[in-house]
Amino acid sequence: MAKQDYYELLGISKSADEKEIKRAYKKLAMQYHPDRTKGDKAKEEKFKEIQEAYEILSDKEKRAAYDQYGHSAFEQGGAGNGSGFGGFGGFGGFGGFEDIFGDIFGAGGRGGRQRVVRGDDLRYDLEITLEEAVKGTTKDIQISTLVACESCHGSGAEADSKVETCPTCHGSGRIQRQQGFFVTETICPTCHGSGKKIEKPCRSCHGEGRVHKKRNLAVRIPAGVDTGNQLRLSGEGAAGENGAPAGDLYVVIHVKEHAIFERDGNNLYCEVPITFTKAALGGEIEVPTLDGKVKLKIPAETQTGKFFRVRGKGVTSTRNSYAGDLICKVIVETPVNLSDKQKELLEQFENSLKEKHSPKSTGFLDGVKKFFDNLGK
Repeated sequence: MAKQDYYELLGISKSADEKEIKRAYKKLAMQYHPDRTKGDKAKEEKFKEIQEAYEILSDKEKRAAYDQYGHSAFEQGGAGNGSGFGGFGGFGGFGGFEDIFGDIFGAGGRGGRQRVVRGDDLRYDLEITLEEAVKGTTKDIQISTLVACESCHGSGAEADSKVETCPTCHGSGRIQRQQGFFVTETICPTCHGSGKKIEKPCRSCHGEGRVHKKRNLAVRIPAGVDTGNQLRLSGEGAAGENGAPAGDLYVVIHVKEHAIFERDGNNLYCEVPITFTKAALGGEIEVPTLDGKVKLKIPAETQTGKFFRVRGKGVTSTRNSYAGDLICKVIVETPVNLSDKQKELLEQFENSLKEKHSPKSTGFLDGVKKFFDNLGK
C-alpha cells in the first residue's frame, strides 16, 4: 500500500514553516495517541505515521531529502534489513542519522546507490544602516560558492564519457571494514567518495561536477530587523554533490552605528540640546525622527536629563507590527563665547536669584553641610 504524502498527512502545505509543522503534529498526536484510542489498532498505526511524518519534516536536512526524493529517500531496499520505519521513535531498527539516510548521504555499502551529499550552508555578513533596518530595503550582494558545472551539468563527465558505478564501493562512496567486533567506515579510495567511475572526467570541473563561481543575489531585508538577525535563503548555498540539493545561505545582519539615534529593541533614543532660556521658560522645539521632524513641547523649569516620549516613532516589530517610541533626553546647554555685556546681564540675573529658585542646589548644599557637621562630632 502506497504511503500517504507527509504534508497531506499532517494537513499542511509544502511551504509550511517549523511552527506550523509542530502545531499540526501536536493536534494530530493528541487525537491519535494510544492512550486516548484505547487499543484501536488502526488509530495506533495512524499515530505511527504521524510521528514518522513529523520526524522527517521537522528536520531541515531530512525534509530537503524528502522534498527531492519522496519516500524512497528513506527506504533501505536491497540492504537485507527491511525497509521503511517502525519501532522506537518512528525509526526502529536503524542506527541513527547515517543509517536512515544511507542510500542518500552515503552510509557505506547498503543500497548500492550513488552517494549524494547535500551542499554546504553558507554565511554572509551584511552591514546596513539604521534607516534600512527600520524601513526595510533590498541589497545586492556577491557570494563565492560552488555551483553545478555548466559543461557537464554536474555529472563530472565529458559528454561522450562512460559513467559506471564504482566497483569498489558499489556506488555508496564509502567502504566498511570489520575488525573483530568493530566496524569502521571510510571514504572509498577508488572513487574518493563520489560512488562512480568516470572514463573521461570533465575538463572544466576535473570530474568534481561543481566549480567555484561568484554569484550576485538580491536580498530583501524586511523592516524591523536588528543586529544578529539571520535571513535564510533556501537553496542559495553551495551546490550538492551528484545533483543533491544545494545548501542554504544565511545572511547575518549588522546595523551600523547612527550619528543621532541609538536603538534598544523597538525604541529609539536620542539626546536633544536645549538652551538655558528654553529650559527655564518652556516652549516648543523640533526633534528629528526617521520620518522627518516633529515638534516637542518643553514645559517651563525643565531640568537637564529629563526624558520625553514621542509615541510610535521608533521601530515597528517584525513579529507583531508593534511600533516602538522615540525617547528624547534633553540636555540643557551652557552658553559659550559670551560678550562682556552678556556676562554682566548673567551676573545681574544670578544676584537676583534666591534659594527657592534652585531647590536642588539648596538641598545638595544642606546635605554637604550636615555631612561635615557629622564628621566633626
